[in-house]
Amino acid sequence: MKLHFDDLIIGAGSAGCVLARRLSEDGSRRVGLVEAGHWPGDPDIADPLKWPALQNRPYDWAYRTVPQPFTANRIHGWSRGCIVGGSSCLHAMAHVRGHPTDFDAWREAGGESWSYEALLPAFRRSESFSAFTHSWHGADGPLPVHLPDEEVSPVVRAYIAAGQALGAPALPDHNSGDLAGTTPNSLTIRNGRRVSLADAYLTPDILDRENLTIVTGCETERLVIEGGRVTAVLAVLDGETAHIEANRIILSAGAIGSPLLLMRSGIGPQEALKRAGIACRIESSEVGENLQDHLLGLGNVYRARQPVPVSQLQHSESLMYLNSDDFGRADGSPDIVLACVVAPSIADGLQAPPFGSAFTILFGVTHPRSRGRLVPTGPGRNDPIIIDPRYLEHEYDRATFRKAFRAARAVGHHPALDAWRAEEVQPGSAVQSERDIDDFIARVASTHHHPCGTCRMGSDGASVVDPDLRVRGLDNAYVVDASIIPRIPSGPINAAVVAIAEHWSASLR
Repeated sequence: MKLHFDDLIIGAGSAGCVLARRLSEDGSRRVGLVEAGHWPGDPDIADPLKWPALQNRPYDWAYRTVPQPFTANRIHGWSRGCIVGGSSCLHAMAHVRGHPTDFDAWREAGGESWSYEALLPAFRRSESFSAFTHSWHGADGPLPVHLPDEEVSPVVRAYIAAGQALGAPALPDHNSGDLAGTTPNSLTIRNGRRVSLADAYLTPDILDRENLTIVTGCETERLVIEGGRVTAVLAVLDGETAHIEANRIILSAGAIGSPLLLMRSGIGPQEALKRAGIACRIESSEVGENLQDHLLGLGNVYRARQPVPVSQLQHSESLMYLNSDDFGRADGSPDIVLACVVAPSIADGLQAPPFGSAFTILFGVTHPRSRGRLVPTGPGRNDPIIIDPRYLEHEYDRATFRKAFRAARAVGHHPALDAWRAEEVQPGSAVQSERDIDDFIARVASTHHHPCGTCRMGSDGASVVDPDLRVRGLDNAYVVDASIIPRIPSGPINAAVVAIAEHWSASLR
């Protein structure tokens, strides 16, 4: 089978859905979007309360890391969406742009066009907020952002009150400039249902565009490279080889899929490719490097004094960003984060209290300094991959995680939660020493599902893509997804990924 497009987008995740909509607005261009998964068919995806149960279903890539020495040698499951809509069909729906200074590292890497001020129109273009607390909010974008009010759990209201009593500022929402403080989560929910990026950007209004072709069940094998250009993509569709040609190739397969496709095509660190049996065509030492992810401690659990009502939102209703040395400091990017879950939320291998009998305060570090890597073990799309995030390898991460845990306890034991808290059951009052806290963190630190950075953008020659997101060494190949992020922002990265795709597509006009 042979296909030809002007623009071929590989991966229908968050970025790919945005690109398909924006690039196909030019009716003169033939746009192709290929996705290994299929259209969503599981009704649980649309139910905001079902997201914790979506992992390991057929539309989850269900990656696994290698054992992590600083998390008690545990192997971590990494859920990634193999479905139209990608991981926006699986995640917890929190919409957090990040603090404006989070993007200083992006500006340093890519110039003024990647500053927060330059990205702000892209954020706004994507969003449609249910209420307005700041002029920075988007009003009529494809992605609805719900600002909860009366639906917020009374447990979460008490948790917010505890944070404020400890000095944390009250915020109107997470996307109005300042980030340190307390507020309910902004959520990509409409009428009580999840809105994935496929829901927002593809269905139903652009599916009838004659210049847009969406091909599902199409697994990409490698790029065909001739003379510094990608002339085609080899893929497998319905068990047969598909030869897809395009004038411009855009990799939007995510922080795992995009670097793997480059490496399987011979673009990457020469020694790593050699070990995988792949001939190196373009030496690019940082492909697959700079891997970053957020961890959350699951969690600081409290047995409730009274039955905990079922969430009317999505269980994890409020992220609280804090400066660990001064909860009342609002300026700058916060270094720790807490999250209140109106349910028991604990790491694998630990016994959870019954649902409805407990609540949890999660805790984590916003800007981890540990950097991991991923590499293929062979040239084929089904060959195993080695994912090594090197969690908590950096001493800063371990020290700051202790601060985050102590902050969770300070909030959890505050009198504002007296009506709800009976006792701390995880880790329990006996855990007080630094060593015991470290042991607890090692057993409960778990992915927040924010992998990024593996095709780093930069102006330096070592970066994988340049500030235009063009793959170095190729004239017509680009990476537009979470993998280009130089430094992880403070919060969930989906809002930033959407902005990357909006920003890049607008730059083509």
